[in-house]
Amino acid sequence: MSGETSVGNYDLIIGLGATGLSMARYLDSQQQAFAIADTRYQPPGLAAFEEEFPDADIWLGPLDAELLRKAKRLLVSPGVSLAEPALQKAREAGQEIIGDIELFCRATSRPILAITGSNAKSTVTSLVGDMAASIGKKVGVGGNIGLPALDLLAEGAKDLYVLELSSFQLETTLSLQAQGAALLNISEDHLDRYASMQDYIFAKQRIFHHAQHVIFSREDDQTQPIHGQLAPRISFGLDAPPSDRDLGLKEIDGKTWLVRGEEALISAKEVPLAGEHGLLNVLAAYALAAAADLPLQQLAAAVKSFSNLPHRCQQVAVKQGVTYINDSKATNLGASLAAIRGLQKDFPRLWLIMGGEGKGQDFSPLKQALGASVAGVALIGRDASLLAEQLPEKIEHWNAGDLQTAIRDLAAKAAAGDAVLLSPACASFDQFTSYSKRGEVFATCVQQLPA
Repeated sequence: MSGETSVGNYDLIIGLGATGLSMARYLDSQQQAFAIADTRYQPPGLAAFEEEFPDADIWLGPLDAELLRKAKRLLVSPGVSLAEPALQKAREAGQEIIGDIELFCRATSRPILAITGSNAKSTVTSLVGDMAASIGKKVGVGGNIGLPALDLLAEGAKDLYVLELSSFQLETTLSLQAQGAALLNISEDHLDRYASMQDYIFAKQRIFHHAQHVIFSREDDQTQPIHGQLAPRISFGLDAPPSDRDLGLKEIDGKTWLVRGEEALISAKEVPLAGEHGLLNVLAAYALAAAADLPLQQLAAAVKSFSNLPHRCQQVAVKQGVTYINDSKATNLGASLAAIRGLQKDFPRLWLIMGGEGKGQDFSPLKQALGASVAGVALIGRDASLLAEQLPEKIEHWNAGDLQTAIRDLAAKAAAGDAVLLSPACASFDQFTSYSKRGEVFATCVQQLPA
């Protein structure tokens, strides 16, 4: 029922894009009338929406409080800030404001494993999905990665859902009762949308509400539940597990193993994900698998066959002995520092490409974090100067301006055995439509270099 709308009998979807379209499809399947509003005059997906729902009402431009007041519910896409004045008025008036994950939770009774964090969400979500599928589970993987959660419902019955959730999605979610809820890590991100770092942390911590198992990192105190939780806790870290419930590393017969308590799961050498952050990702995935009562001893094959996701520490090519690595998905400083730490053991010298939209981050940790292995930094994008101010003076750096120029500069400077790492620590929207497009341009430019 995407056609006629009258006061009070329809839902108003705010924000188009993939999530808005998924909400429209779901409401239509439930024969619930809806309309859509978007602050942009040419939102992405508008043509596809109009083709699929030609009778739906669409309002484009600044949100109008009177328009919102007429709707039964406001269904807000994660790209729309709840700080919008019209939304604040609606909330003050007691109007229901929810998002796609809340609709999903109300629509299914199947177990959900939920994953959030500043970094590595997509990797852990995908790995857990592979683990469950490897033992024959019908699993739906999506949310903030791949298919929007509501589109998963159209695939038919599942044994288990594995959802990556952003802080924006968690803000509009009330009914999530995850069988396992994991907060992987916290670093500065989205401070252009949150009033403070504490507000950002609170949004992430919402994933723990009503969870049956709470999963956090011993490497990051900010991931530990702030509020008292009655649910069993499972921690993961690079040290020995403090209890039989927890996961970590242990030396067994001279080799490092990933373990749960005293139970050996897989040798660290068999983990294909590079660096300490790769081990943490696998430990987090095992913790989620334990929360879902999956047989841990049967999951090693899924781990061994797993590879990095596109644009996440992905080797693109080796040209004249120089390894080029695409980590375009690193859109905040924490992600970039994790990649640098993970790779500096494998390469004597790293050359970095950083820059873009900084999203209000504090880049000062760069002064202490970049060690002798970093030979130089080519800066690109809008906030290149902000990054330059925080780089150690001893490290060569320059403003290359754009990605193509940065690659040409570094190809001339790097020597055989070195690595060139695109790990921007910034969003891409000043120069690209997405981080994936940025990564694709990087790969294309690298492939064009002399062999």
